[in-house]
Amino acid sequence: MAVPLLPLFPLSVVLFPRTDLPLHIFEDRYKDMVTDLLETTREFGVVLALEKGIASVGCTARINEVAKTYDDGRMDLNTIGFRRFEIEDLDEGRSYLRGRVQFFDDESTENLDEPIVQKAIRGYYSIRALETGQNLPEPRLNDQQLSFQLAQAVSDLNVRQMLLMSRNEAERIRRLADHFPLSAARERRIEHFRTIIPRNGHGKLLPGA
Repeated sequence: MAVPLLPLFPLSVVLFPRTDLPLHIFEDRYKDMVTDLLETTREFGVVLALEKGIASVGCTARINEVAKTYDDGRMDLNTIGFRRFEIEDLDEGRSYLRGRVQFFDDESTENLDEPIVQKAIRGYYSIRALETGQNLPEPRLNDQQLSFQLAQAVSDLNVRQMLLMSRNEAERIRRLADHFPLSAARERRIEHFRTIIPRNGHGKLLPGA
């Protein structure tokens, strides 16, 4: 029996399992895709769009709700990440891209180091406390793969993609524990410069600032 092809949606996004992804559908090919999905599994693959092509590893999203439909066929969707996959082959037989994929999950059962876990959690909240992190959700700290909840605070798409591809929860937690302090420090510097640049050196705002 042939394995069904998974509809693919290339985006400048790296989606993680059990994290929310609201979408606004406006291109005709993806309107077609959603119409087909609503009649079947409601599951499609989100893959990172690259300068040339797409990433080979992605995460499926499931449509929880069509939040709004427009007269011209556009749609607002509420979706959530579900399971990771690796693309084995591509099919362009429809208006939207599809792929033959292999689903995968973690392979390692390495024990987590609790101090490292706590460092990663603190790092998430340090990012969330910054102006640039105010829209971050409250993470589900009881998630079996906590790293994917915490990785929502990572803005670097390359780092997000590496985390998605990793098959080791302890490795992902360690990466996040190391990444967050550096990322928070960088964001604080950016916020600091954003505050002082409009001033003229005498503590007064420049005209028009």
